[in-house]
Amino acid sequence: MMHRIGFRQAQLYAVSEGKGIPLVLLHGYLESLHIWDDFAALMQNHCRVIRMDLPGHGKSGIVAGVHTMHNMAESVFAMLDALSVDTFFLAGHSMGGYVALAAAESNIKRLRGLCLLHSTPFSDTEEKKTNRDREIELVRQGKKDRIINVNIPKGFADDNLEKFRIEIEKAKLIAHETPEEGIISALEGMKKRHDTTAVMKESTIPLLCMLGEKDNYINFQATKDRIPLNERGRILLLKNSGHMGFVEEKETCAEHLISFIRQEQ
Repeated sequence: MMHRIGFRQAQLYAVSEGKGIPLVLLHGYLESLHIWDDFAALMQNHCRVIRMDLPGHGKSGIVAGVHTMHNMAESVFAMLDALSVDTFFLAGHSMGGYVALAAAESNIKRLRGLCLLHSTPFSDTEEKKTNRDREIELVRQGKKDRIINVNIPKGFADDNLEKFRIEIEKAKLIAHETPEEGIISALEGMKKRHDTTAVMKESTIPLLCMLGEKDNYINFQATKDRIPLNERGRILLLKNSGHMGFVEEKETCAEHLISFIRQEQ
């Protein structure tokens, strides 16, 4: 079922499917709730799956000049309040993971568990900030196609490009629907986000971190030992995935996420 709410000066959109314990899926940069279509179909027989377009992505409007991770997290809570959802499991992909961590930092009592898919709690390096500035300039020049044609295939493992050719084209179409203002607002927000390692280390909620061994954006060898985990946290390494494990190894991701939710009920 499609849901729409007003938030600040914008409209936000979400889809809710299935019954049971709520699982909220937050998409990444240049994505929308439709990036989860196939994955949500696997999950909805086991829980109530809620996926929304984050501000400036998909159908959801712009809510601020800079979409900080915390004001995007506020939009998530606003949607869940409208759906009468109190506590829930939260899973975020890439930028969606940053938003999920901001949500945990703001109101961790509402989270029953947190899953990061190809995401980390670390703030941007200076190199990463420079790259984001470069993308902002390209968008302002009307060249977002360049970003899409590089970033989307790079999200998949190099040896998965042919296998997931159709999925890559779908992801490109979703990215093309992202308005220029939404792209810039998200890039500015990611660039300015702060380190949230303390949220993970000091929390008591269950944590699941999925990393792809062939990720072109996150070096799993350099990252897996740096991610701070509490006593209830664990890391899952996806051997045949790049940055899109919920697409490249969707059955494995779904199986582990379902198990994660069941263990904590």
